[in-house]
Amino acid sequence: MQSSPRTSSARGLSAADAARRLAGDGPNELPVPRPAAAWKLLAAQLTHLFAIMLWIAAALALAAGLAPLAAAIAVIIILNGVFAFAQEYRADRAAERLRDLLPARVQVIRDGLVTTVDATGLVLDDLVVLTAGDRVSADLRLVTVHALAVDESMLTGESVPVHPSVGQQVSAGTFVVQGEAEAVVTAVAGNTRLAAIQTLTESADRPDSPLTTELHRLVRVVAVIAVAVGVSLAAVSMILGLGVTHALLFGVGVMVALVPEGLLPTVTLSLARAAQRMAHGNALVRRLDAVETLGATTFVCTDKTGTLTMNQMEVQEVWTPRGTVVMTGGGYDPMGSAAGDPPALDAAVRAAAAAIACIRGRAVFAKDRWVAEGDPMEVALDVLARRLGVPAVDRATTSHRIPFTSETRYSAVVVNGNTMVIGAPDTLMPYCQVDGGPDATAAVEELAGRGRRVLAVAQSAGVRVHDGRVELGPDALELLAVVGIEDPPRTDVHEALATCRKADVRIAMVTGDHAATAAVIAREVGLLEPGGLVITGAELPADDESLGELLDRADGVVVARVTPTDKLRIARALRARGHVVAMTGDGVNDAPALREADVGIAMGASGSDVARAAADLVLLDDHFASIVTAIRLGRATFSNVRRFLTYHLTDNVAELAPFAVWALSGGSIPLAIGVLQVLALDIGTDMLPALALGVEPPGEHTLEGAARRHRIVDRGLLIRAFGVLGPTEAVLSMSAFLLVLISHGWHLGSTPPAGVLAAASGTAFAVIGVTQLANAFACRSERRTVFETRFMSNRGLLLAVLAELVLLIAFLGVPQVADLLGGGWPSYQGWLFAGAAGVVLLGADTAAKLLRRGVGRGKLPGSTRRS
Repeated sequence: MQSSPRTSSARGLSAADAARRLAGDGPNELPVPRPAAAWKLLAAQLTHLFAIMLWIAAALALAAGLAPLAAAIAVIIILNGVFAFAQEYRADRAAERLRDLLPARVQVIRDGLVTTVDATGLVLDDLVVLTAGDRVSADLRLVTVHALAVDESMLTGESVPVHPSVGQQVSAGTFVVQGEAEAVVTAVAGNTRLAAIQTLTESADRPDSPLTTELHRLVRVVAVIAVAVGVSLAAVSMILGLGVTHALLFGVGVMVALVPEGLLPTVTLSLARAAQRMAHGNALVRRLDAVETLGATTFVCTDKTGTLTMNQMEVQEVWTPRGTVVMTGGGYDPMGSAAGDPPALDAAVRAAAAAIACIRGRAVFAKDRWVAEGDPMEVALDVLARRLGVPAVDRATTSHRIPFTSETRYSAVVVNGNTMVIGAPDTLMPYCQVDGGPDATAAVEELAGRGRRVLAVAQSAGVRVHDGRVELGPDALELLAVVGIEDPPRTDVHEALATCRKADVRIAMVTGDHAATAAVIAREVGLLEPGGLVITGAELPADDESLGELLDRADGVVVARVTPTDKLRIARALRARGHVVAMTGDGVNDAPALREADVGIAMGASGSDVARAAADLVLLDDHFASIVTAIRLGRATFSNVRRFLTYHLTDNVAELAPFAVWALSGGSIPLAIGVLQVLALDIGTDMLPALALGVEPPGEHTLEGAARRHRIVDRGLLIRAFGVLGPTEAVLSMSAFLLVLISHGWHLGSTPPAGVLAAASGTAFAVIGVTQLANAFACRSERRTVFETRFMSNRGLLLAVLAELVLLIAFLGVPQVADLLGGGWPSYQGWLFAGAAGVVLLGADTAAKLLRRGVGRGKLPGSTRRS
């Protein structure tokens, strides 16, 4: 509904009134687009190009009087279609559940107090507080404005921010990129301007990710090869006297059997499962293909506050020109004490009063404990003021507000003609006069040298405010205090950083903090080793090539007092040196750097909405260890995709070999397996093991050595599938087939008895099935042999192999099924050969891996990744 004529007072709505309106009007949620009907998704899987080819083959078989063959092909189409549909449907539902893990939050004034609520809880006439980085969650009318700039590109396409004034509207879906404001809600949910635009765009197709594009390319290449082989074999079969219908069926069957139709759904499921695992590790993936990119990360540029530290700030010391005050207390509990001489305490009270005039954050009591409401640093100042007995600020006397920006590095307010300023000491102190006492610069260096976050507090009665800035000049401000704030490091971040070094992932701390403070924390957590680099943003080289060379080092880097432009240049320079860069950010101006990096990582607990919208990964707990967990899962997912790709392609070689041998021999060598047997192998040996390989858990060596620097399908994978595993399976299966024939008196060019041919075909079928089951274990690792992997670490694979072995026995042992497929039960010698063939395949895989290790000894350590 639209807003009523009522307007919110400066105290906002009451909590009771807001609850009453929410119950009556419903939540502030955009209409959810109706997902595609399940039957439409299933129909799409049954009518794509390759499924249509199979339907044509089934129709030809039925027309030729081969009803069992037609029925079998139809069953294959339906099984493949249902499997692909199930994978896609599960992946879509999983993505929806993940999006629900990051609800939007918004600050409102209710009962005169600033509080944070879910955006879905906004109601008409709510008084909303907007700050830089916020996403506007409803249509609003501005009632107060302080240097406000809004990015409306999502609605208008215009990239230049607008500067609305009091009385003007801002729309849901836009972002605050500068300044502050208070605004009244005029429309929510489906009545917003954003909802109207959404109805026009919800049918737009999202472009494929790079990973999906590469896999589509692979499928197209394999499809072209399959079509070429199928057409060639159909032509050869007609030359050898086979009827046109049967030859066409033969060719189409071969084509479809060789195409990995279930590949893309299996990849999607693997990525979705990895994304779910990451979410359990407090890392929310906003784009599925970012899972794979995370695994390739070689350089992480991380913030300090909240990521390496706990972001639980507490004022420990207050330096004043009259002396130092030491604070004691616990966390955000306002019950604490201050120790210092009376003049110092009086000066600290005066400084605290000026500081809290500039902030909005406060400590609130919730769920039996004191917690932060707003920015943790502002909350630390609020707690300081309460411990010193400073009364709350009457915000009605505030005439101007100048919000903090990364460019100015300070925030200020004008109260009753007096300007209060808080900000970085190195920004404010050049404009400050100090009323006697010890040297303020020395105090800053001493506090920073002990790892304290330092903040200057100043005021002036004669400073002008113009165009969103304080007009500063020499001695324009009076320095009231330098505040030393403690933000302790996270306890387990040292271990996470050590894991990164073992994984050859380089780390740089990129922070806006004082250089000395950052360096102390970096050394404490193990990021900065002896000889590591500490530099400020102002000292960075102007040339990007020199910048990349300077930062690309293994002993740790700290870049302090950085601007968003510095972060953007750092990401670009490191990428130019070949690194896959992950960049963290939480501010409104960090969005360009997050987009420039290969993986943009935003803070979920403390970051801005703008940063989260630009990021690929959101840390729900802001914890650096969650990045390491995500990299580990990303590497494992990349390896899993390669595992089941190798598995699929190996099977294709073994299935194609009998047809190639038959064609090249001009029919002198009988066809070892038929089209239905190939399709049965696809169902009996590919489906369940491929799924199990796609969810192989990360191994203990996953984060050992450098990340891969190659594509998913590369020369190594193709050599392994088409040069080692595939040919081994093909040679073993054809050898078994020919040995059975020869043992019964067959010679080249002769026609074996039907019973002998069925037994030989069944033996070849068994060999392919058993070697594929052995291949599933071989594909668990690209470098470690099957004897070096933990047998029980993937129990799903054990169950899959057991199920497929039962299917294999059923295909050969149930007379009706065996007659339909065209193979007979192998002799005990045939089964022994099949078992031995599985061992031979594992032996060939082991030899190839050991040979690869020997060749790789000449490479640099860590040049390949163990998986």
